[in-house]
Amino acid sequence: MKRNVILTVIGCLMSVMAWGEQVVVETKNMTMVLDVEQGKHPQYVYFGSKLNAEELAHLQKPVEGRMDAYPAYGLNTPAEAAFAMRHADGNLSSALYADDVSRNGDVTTIRLKDPVYPITVNLKYKAYRDVDMIEAWSEVTNGEKQAVTLTTFASAMLPIRRGDVWMSHLYGSWANEGRLVEEPLHAGQRVIVNKDGTRNSHTSHAEVMFSLDGKARENSGQVIGAALCYSGNYRLKVNTDDTEYHYFFAGINEDNSEYHLKKGETFVTPALALTFSNEGLSGASRNFHKWGRNYKLMHGNVERKILLNSWEGVYFDINQQGMDQMMADIASMGGELFVMDDGWFGDKYPRKTDNSSLGDWTVDKNKLPEGIEGLLRDAKKNGVKFGIWLEPEMTNTVSELYEKHPDWIIKAPKRDAVLGRGGTQLVLDLSNPKVQDFIFSIVDNLLTKYPEIDYIKWDANMAIMNHGSQYLNMADQSHLYIAYHRGFDAVCKRIRAKYPDITIQACASGGGRANWGILPYFDEFWVSDNTDALQRIYMQWGTSYFFPAIAMASHISATPNHTVFRTTSLKYRIDVAMSGRLGMEIQPKNMTDGEKELCRKAIAEYKQIRPIVQFGDIYRLVSPYDKKGLASMMYVSEAKDKAVFYWWKTESFQNEHLPRVHMAGLDATKMYRVKELNRIDVEPLAIEGKLFSGAYLMNHGLDVPYRNNTEWNARTDWSSRVLLLEAQ
Repeated sequence: MKRNVILTVIGCLMSVMAWGEQVVVETKNMTMVLDVEQGKHPQYVYFGSKLNAEELAHLQKPVEGRMDAYPAYGLNTPAEAAFAMRHADGNLSSALYADDVSRNGDVTTIRLKDPVYPITVNLKYKAYRDVDMIEAWSEVTNGEKQAVTLTTFASAMLPIRRGDVWMSHLYGSWANEGRLVEEPLHAGQRVIVNKDGTRNSHTSHAEVMFSLDGKARENSGQVIGAALCYSGNYRLKVNTDDTEYHYFFAGINEDNSEYHLKKGETFVTPALALTFSNEGLSGASRNFHKWGRNYKLMHGNVERKILLNSWEGVYFDINQQGMDQMMADIASMGGELFVMDDGWFGDKYPRKTDNSSLGDWTVDKNKLPEGIEGLLRDAKKNGVKFGIWLEPEMTNTVSELYEKHPDWIIKAPKRDAVLGRGGTQLVLDLSNPKVQDFIFSIVDNLLTKYPEIDYIKWDANMAIMNHGSQYLNMADQSHLYIAYHRGFDAVCKRIRAKYPDITIQACASGGGRANWGILPYFDEFWVSDNTDALQRIYMQWGTSYFFPAIAMASHISATPNHTVFRTTSLKYRIDVAMSGRLGMEIQPKNMTDGEKELCRKAIAEYKQIRPIVQFGDIYRLVSPYDKKGLASMMYVSEAKDKAVFYWWKTESFQNEHLPRVHMAGLDATKMYRVKELNRIDVEPLAIEGKLFSGAYLMNHGLDVPYRNNTEWNARTDWSSRVLLLEAQ
């Protein structure tokens, strides 16, 4: 019998009356509506800006579309499915009909049942009222007498009305991560997949944005944003058939990953975070950033320290005296943390290059005769915190760990292992509880013995090149990718339960682990091993679509750049790095006194703007991808009393004509005083110290000189500006 009672979920404010025909999941500024009728398929009705009670009462149901909230395979096989399985008896068809609706706090559950087989699927929707985000996921429970096989198991599906719809997403590779792609959606399929096994954001990303009214604009237009909160292999798919809708599916990549669900077992998919904005791409980004800082990112509301990392300064040439010197140098420039990178460990096999010693986490006493104790003493002497590099999930064939435990590596049965970095690297099998215990012990032993360690740089430099587990039984070899990340998740939970205050960076051959599946355990990620300022503008621009500045490690490096060999001015490198979590990736003893002084001044000024950059609202203004010769963005405080404006020249031509940049996000009624940061010009800008209304800055903008007016011998092509705006 149909129960015609409306269930309305408004954040976590209203209580559940009963499940009914219309299920409404709401946040402060957006609404999701599903039509749920007992014994029928739940249907999407609406997802967009906030609806009032009258609009909800007269909401028009969609026509000419397949609106099933979670379409199952087998009874309408031409339609794309979010769910498919092989029942214990071999039947490939499923039917999922609404059975109940309930709410627990801010989570709404729509229970689906198969009328023939005892299979239950719970559709979950969690509303974050204050940050305009809804998470959707599914939970599948097997009530059959024997195991069943899951072959398709999307987290969620969302229909998007056809029109002039564009998709913005990220792609790239090592040293070229987070590059932006914008393309219209056409008939057919657009599929974005990851199959790396350990890292999932080097090639593509598990995040997309859909502009519903033409090519996306930064600060106007309707945008849907979606991010799969998962650290492993994923599949994002947009299917456009002969109906009036695009169908967006997101979830774990099922390739070679069919899952055998035991009797009574429940399979939980990762959450798909969904947002909607009427304020363009930047508006959707602000929603992701607030949600991330408040609910996902570890220590998301704690200021990040300014650090010096040793890697590009010395590479594997670690020694006690050198580390002490680098600590002293970063302290003298106002830095707060020193991180010793790769090359400090190995007993039987000292770590001199990348082809040995992973897994042997013992200090190399030839390099560091006083051990970690001596480094911590020197850090205290220099007034900085100390951090250390680890790669816990990996080993080398040249290591004591591999000699003792060759059964711990991921390896295809009956075959020799394919080797990775350095011709010797292998991935440890995190499906194995003994391996999980070992990886936890690496961190546990280190932090128990040396509680003064403040920071861990956690690296992962190899994909899963071999499909095979020496721990999983042969019948469940297809579980490898899923089991690996379940094991990884379990280790991270153990670490954070015991060491909640430690800062941990997710580095994975650069930006291989920028995702919302891993960041609940990590404080930040390394954007890219490429620290070239010009290319970083492009990479950090794309990355900012989904991730806040506080999570993006952005470092000042040497020139010629160690990756692309480009030479840019120090100010330019500083101005780019100051748009993220500021750090340094350089050997200070190779810097001139003048360069050190400029960095000292920049670090001091970054400390002034750090709260604005790390906690402010982003407004991207002129995209480097639009090829207008410049890039510009800004961060605005929540109170709109302070803002930081960035302007970077991206091309250099004589007599070029650059657009005047209109600012955004300010209070039109406030008067803002302008102060240039990191000034190297002989004379201050004409706008220095002047007052301008927010309305003027947003409607007209400021004329910015195309070049930095320095002494003749200090002039370069690479001009940039950082302006601090303070309301008076």
